[in-house]
Amino acid sequence: MSEISPEVPDNRQDAPSHVDPNSTRITKPGVKRLVLTLSVLFSLVLGFPFLWKSVEIYRSSLPFGEISEMESNPSLSFPCRFQAVFINFNSNPSPNHLQLSILDKITELTSNSSQCGACANDLALSVTVDSISSCTQTHPTDNSNYYRCGAISAVDFDFSNDDDDGVDELLESVLGVKNVYSVVVVNGGGEGIRAVVGKYRHAWIVGSVEEEEEESVLVSRVAEIFVKMFVNGGTENGLIHGEFMPVGADRRIVLSFNLLNAEPNDWVYDWDFQRVDETLLAPIIKVLGPIANISVESQVLYHTPKSSFSYWDEKWKSYIFSTKDLPFFVNSNEWHLDTSIAAGGRSKILQFVVYVPSAKECPLSLLLPTGEISKTNGFISPMWGGVVVWNPPGCLNSETNHPSRHTMSREDLQAVFEVFMGQFRQLFGLKSNNLYIGASGTYHLLPSGKGFTEWELDVLSRQFACFNLHSCATTLGSLSRLSLPRMIIMDEIGKLVQFSLEAAKLAQSNASLGDNESSAVSSGQARSLAEDAFFHPSIMSISYYSFEHCFAIYSPFFLPVSMHVLLAALREWKRYKQEKAKYTAWKAKVKVES
Repeated sequence: MSEISPEVPDNRQDAPSHVDPNSTRITKPGVKRLVLTLSVLFSLVLGFPFLWKSVEIYRSSLPFGEISEMESNPSLSFPCRFQAVFINFNSNPSPNHLQLSILDKITELTSNSSQCGACANDLALSVTVDSISSCTQTHPTDNSNYYRCGAISAVDFDFSNDDDDGVDELLESVLGVKNVYSVVVVNGGGEGIRAVVGKYRHAWIVGSVEEEEEESVLVSRVAEIFVKMFVNGGTENGLIHGEFMPVGADRRIVLSFNLLNAEPNDWVYDWDFQRVDETLLAPIIKVLGPIANISVESQVLYHTPKSSFSYWDEKWKSYIFSTKDLPFFVNSNEWHLDTSIAAGGRSKILQFVVYVPSAKECPLSLLLPTGEISKTNGFISPMWGGVVVWNPPGCLNSETNHPSRHTMSREDLQAVFEVFMGQFRQLFGLKSNNLYIGASGTYHLLPSGKGFTEWELDVLSRQFACFNLHSCATTLGSLSRLSLPRMIIMDEIGKLVQFSLEAAKLAQSNASLGDNESSAVSSGQARSLAEDAFFHPSIMSISYYSFEHCFAIYSPFFLPVSMHVLLAALREWKRYKQEKAKYTAWKAKVKVES
């Protein structure tokens, strides 16, 4: 018989039979379901920052303010120190009057140009009139760097002879001060006026001056030498248009010399290039060191015909190709020139080609538009290099049936590389001849055994520094504008940008001090570092991790769960508010009835 348990009394208040459960609740609603639902929602919300942090893109801080400041003003200010020395003037002209006249002429010559590397804002001129009886001069700020009275009279100068090299060396011993450009004007030496620009940083003008008109001509010539020669480098325009120098972004140039035998069945020529490298190229590489790191290579190629046609001209007794044929002369299909392994990264390769024609078109000559035969028998292609057509000696009389091997003579190599030197200077924007015709007259330019005179190197250094700083500012500005919110910027990029800005500031500081070489080196480093930062491999990740890409990856996982949790929390909150309202209404009703 089963045991019957006693009934447990129910202490809960029985709900009246007339209570409507849809509108009234007599028990307090529980919060367990609400707490559980909200805890899941809060856990999801609190976990979102950790998720966002886990997929955050690393960005090194870039100095955007400094980049913007340099991009807005990337110019350099070079100081120019000029001095004019007038010798043997009987009329004793006032140095102050001459100074004002020369400065006015300099201002007139520089008014239409605003090239980087000029010195319109920082120019100093000293004028000295050193005659037999007296010596007067203006008072420059630093007397130690300018001419001292009687210095030229104390040395036995003979400006009237043709020994320009000797006069140049003597003037260097008297006026040889770095960053000071001098023009010596000598009254005497016969009829006419003769102007010579030396290898260093000085020039001299010799001529008889008796009238004020001739004195004004001398003033114009002095100012023209200062502006057109020492500032602009003998070019009509000193403005920077694009990459005016054939120098790579990493400050490297590879000079590739190629000897091309068009038809080795006729003859084969070789050369002693090592001797050329040691004697002719080594001084050039040394003097251009502040501008570029130059390396040299050479090769001999065979079966390399040209692409253009030539014709026989009885007048010149030669096969002729004209300037119209130059775009088709280089045979890119047969001339395998770009085989250098030394040019890595962003180095610049300059090709210099010695073309040896076949017996069927020898001698081969270039006909100029003037109707004359080119003396150099060569041409240049900007930013590519130069070509020289070398006709073997006695090629018209060569009737051998078997190819013969020869070596270019030392004299032929010397002549060819003199042409290459002129082409190399043209690629750098300088004159290839020794004559400059200006508005005030003709000037004879003394050549340098190193290929470039000191004042030309100063011009190249200033222009190179200006171009590098412009390029650096443009590259860093593009990098700052490219920095999108989801773009990875590694610490290495930030360091490269910082080092580039520091090198650019150092270039500006060296330029203000007149140190052209150091300014060129620092600006080249600034440009190279800016290019390295812009082309850093990690920047390419921007193509694969944009915000849209991130949303497309994570939304299929988290969006459905988040929506369900949010809707459940809203639904539970709404239910809890409704049940609580019912209970509150019942409590109020019971209180009124009691």
